[in-house]
Amino acid sequence: MILAASVDIPILSDIVIILGLSIFVILLFRKLKVPPIIGFLITGIIAGPYGFQLIEATEGVKVFAEIGVILLLFIIGIEFSIKSLISIKRAVFIGGTVQVVGTILLVMLIAMNTGFDLSAAIFLGFLFSLSSTAIVLKIIQDKGETSTPHGKTILAILIFQDIIVVPMMLFTPLLAGESQNIWMEILMMILKAALLIAFVLVSARYIVPWLFYQIAKTRSKELFILVIVLICFSIAWLSSALGLSLALGAFLAGLIVSESEYSHQAASNILPFHELFTSFFFVSIGMLLDIFFVADHFLVILGLMAATFIGKSLIATVAGAFLGYPGRTSYRIGLSIFQVGEFAFILSTVGITYAVISDLTYQYFLSVSLFTMGITPFMMSKAGKIADKLATSRLASKIGSRTQKMFFSFPDTPAEVQDSPEDELDKHIVIVGFGLNGQNVAKAAKSAGIPYVICEMNPDTIKKYKALGEPIHYGDAIQHEVLKGLGVYKAKVVVIAISDPLATKRIVTQIRSISNTIHIIVRTRFITETEENLRLGADEVIPEEFETSVEIFTRVLNQYFIPQKKIKEFVRNVRADNYEMLRGVIKRNPMQKLTEEFPNLTTACYEIEMDNSDITDKPIAETNIRHKFGVTVIGLKRNGELTTQIGPETTPKKGDTIFVFGKPEDLEQFYDKISI
Repeated sequence: MILAASVDIPILSDIVIILGLSIFVILLFRKLKVPPIIGFLITGIIAGPYGFQLIEATEGVKVFAEIGVILLLFIIGIEFSIKSLISIKRAVFIGGTVQVVGTILLVMLIAMNTGFDLSAAIFLGFLFSLSSTAIVLKIIQDKGETSTPHGKTILAILIFQDIIVVPMMLFTPLLAGESQNIWMEILMMILKAALLIAFVLVSARYIVPWLFYQIAKTRSKELFILVIVLICFSIAWLSSALGLSLALGAFLAGLIVSESEYSHQAASNILPFHELFTSFFFVSIGMLLDIFFVADHFLVILGLMAATFIGKSLIATVAGAFLGYPGRTSYRIGLSIFQVGEFAFILSTVGITYAVISDLTYQYFLSVSLFTMGITPFMMSKAGKIADKLATSRLASKIGSRTQKMFFSFPDTPAEVQDSPEDELDKHIVIVGFGLNGQNVAKAAKSAGIPYVICEMNPDTIKKYKALGEPIHYGDAIQHEVLKGLGVYKAKVVVIAISDPLATKRIVTQIRSISNTIHIIVRTRFITETEENLRLGADEVIPEEFETSVEIFTRVLNQYFIPQKKIKEFVRNVRADNYEMLRGVIKRNPMQKLTEEFPNLTTACYEIEMDNSDITDKPIAETNIRHKFGVTVIGLKRNGELTTQIGPETTPKKGDTIFVFGKPEDLEQFYDKISI
């Protein structure tokens, strides 16, 4: 025991230094509102060999960093699933190819005109074509943008980059003249990849579900965690043994787990390890930066960084346009994957080994990479606003429109359907976004015979539902002309059901610039987004977060056999309290002020489904509905004709649609009397 106590473990002291310094730096950066990722990079610079040289076991830190990348891609795979990967296959292969090949060609052109030979120029193109999966996906996940059009496309392009890095590694010896049979090696790599993917599909379908079921029966948390870690590292190891990348194997391992019903538990168990080891990855990246080299060549590095930012952003934007996305979405893609990523560091070591690039070139590459990674969180936080400004500028709008039509266009975009039948729509519904919520609104409208028109940006969704006869059009609803093309100025209701909160607010503002009377209903993810949307002009905001909680406690009360009437009253009170609290600071329009004068009153319309001697076949003056039920009749619709001239002689009948005004509880009691 005495001997054991005296053993020196360098990596242990390094872990203490890294974690302690990270806490101090991140606390400081938190107050300055700087992203934690930058804090980890700064920690690496301070503690690294070019800083205060606080770290001794640098190789051990690099091992931890590699584990961090493996766990990161494992978590991404779990949250994604094979089905969702297949759904974006077009974005993976088309968008990824445009971005990678375009970047390689641009870098080659610049490098060969600045003195590099062909081999070095191609290899530099390889390096600069790769972006940071670790940083970009973490930011997208933290912002909740993985389901947005730009989020899905960014993920697709990054997946393609992670796959293509393997052929790049195999191609590097050929650039150096070291490989004699590169095509045979590429063929073998394809065969190995096919074998691994086949194994993944079989495991996801048969092996892993059975294994998880057996483990779950033991009710052992420890055993469950061990199996999760084993699956992650064994597939990553198998991928590496086949000559593919560890990261690709980890991602495929996540896809295997994602297909089982135990995926959420697996993700929650592995998440703490993922967060810890990912921090080591960013620290290890920071340790690579030679601050003395940066100081000596600062202006050159700054120029290269600017060139990298502009060049990669433009090409990624073109990739977005090539996939059919409008300017705003394409710009956000470009402003997110402009940096040089972590897999470029791994690839660069291969280039150094085969002397494809010099040590001086490597240092320039390293500095530019770290600087672009460092500014990524700041750029992505502003990407939405920058993209909006670019999309609304005349020059960018013209360029984006021409580029988009060159690569991918629809003959029926809203701005071009002025002579179509949809142009004759009146008092229709405009549905912005055709995900699950938008589809349900369309189904309800179709069932009720209400005309509607759909605005969507996903080209695949448009093709699919256009073939099914839906009135769906391609366009970005932020743009004034697109909204006019959808007939917003004549619409009665607009439903905004997209996953981009910033775009939602811009659409609300744009609609209000066209019409002050149209009723705007917004779906948001979080209740914190409600106030701003109401302030901008939305009439109703439905936060999924809040409505989900209402649905949960409703089902809980059902389990305790609470009467339905009491449950409905409780739900009504909770909704009223929460929504009124949110609306309290919002300026109201005249109609809303009128409602405020009559608190707890609302309107409703019901079909009279059965005769009732207290309501039907007698004039209102005789039935005295207001006295008996506490509601006021304000309208009546019969045989498709609506009348609001309600007098003492008005006589409701079975089959009429009656419009009433009163307290919710009185309205409910009234409906009970006329419904079957």
